[in-house]
Amino acid sequence: MSNFSKDQKTPLDSIPIKADDTSHIQIKNREVCLEECENKPCTYYCPTRVFSWRGEENRIEIDYTRCVECLACPHGCPHNNIAWSFPQGGYGVNYQN
Repeated sequence: MSNFSKDQKTPLDSIPIKADDTSHIQIKNREVCLEECENKPCTYYCPTRVFSWRGEENRIEIDYTRCVECLACPHGCPHNNIAWSFPQGGYGVNYQN
């Protein structure tokens, strides 16, 4: 049984998340994703779904604010086409103001 009634918010609803204004994840060459990457593995091995394939637009989208810094993306890309660096400030994911 849950400790929260239907009227109460969960603790996760009250955690403010402040992401950097600029992405710490970049695609090095978008043409590689379009022309050489058949299965788009980044769209399914990232545990937080940072990457999504927009087939109608033929491009990879990056939602860097979802990143939990597990470093799966640069190591999992079969074409070594993802550049990853620590977010600005060097303190990693920031879940508080």
